[in-house]
Amino acid sequence: MRLPAIILNFKTHPEVLGKKGWDLAKRFAAVADDTGASIVLCPPTTDVAHVAKLVHVPVFAQHVDAVGPGPTTGWTPPETLLEAGAAGTLINHSERKVAWEEMARSIPRCQQLGLEVVACADDISEAETLAKLSPEYIAIEPPELIGGDVSVTTAKPEVISRALDRIHAVNPKVVVLCGAGVRTRKDVAKALELGTSGVLLATGVVKSKDPEGALRDLIKDDASRHARLKPIAARKYPGAVRPASRYAQPENRPAA
Repeated sequence: MRLPAIILNFKTHPEVLGKKGWDLAKRFAAVADDTGASIVLCPPTTDVAHVAKLVHVPVFAQHVDAVGPGPTTGWTPPETLLEAGAAGTLINHSERKVAWEEMARSIPRCQQLGLEVVACADDISEAETLAKLSPEYIAIEPPELIGGDVSVTTAKPEVISRALDRIHAVNPKVVVLCGAGVRTRKDVAKALELGTSGVLLATGVVKSKDPEGALRDLIKDDASRHARLKPIAARKYPGAVRPASRYAQPENRPAA
């Protein structure tokens, strides 16, 4: 993904289920086209493949399991995300916590397949620990602020600053994002000012009366800067491959 980025987590809100979510995805992708902003979409798992067909912006899953393809009924191996057309995945969101041992298996596997990983951390200690696993991104999100009206950048800016220092002391290559209560242009600007490379948000846009308008308002003042941004440098992993789904290339996607 290009940085700074806005990662939109659809969660499983009623407003994003089925055709409503597909329409939102297309509208959010249009915002990316119009503004040059780097926008990443995280639809529900059941919609990853369809949304990846509809849009050309990166589509991430909301979760991945530390299992391989095979007799794993009800689980989500990284390979299924790859074939669905996903470019990456969230992991360890506060609403879907994952054991350390599982992340120690799933994160390297995702990277071997060419899937980027955004690992979520509830606090500084967890962020520091996650850095040892070398995900591409760590998003610091105090759970008590998620879905609220006060942004982490206002309520706990010191958490972001300290998390940046602690994460980079362990692994300077990890890109740091933040989230929880992010709703306004001011919140996004403050996040970048504090040193992060983007935000992870949901409620402030997805549950807004005008989701597309809310997203446009978030990035209105930064459109020219977003347009000049370049993708984060790809890391090299032994045996790494790029996503193989036939929908990975725009010319292979069916018409919306």
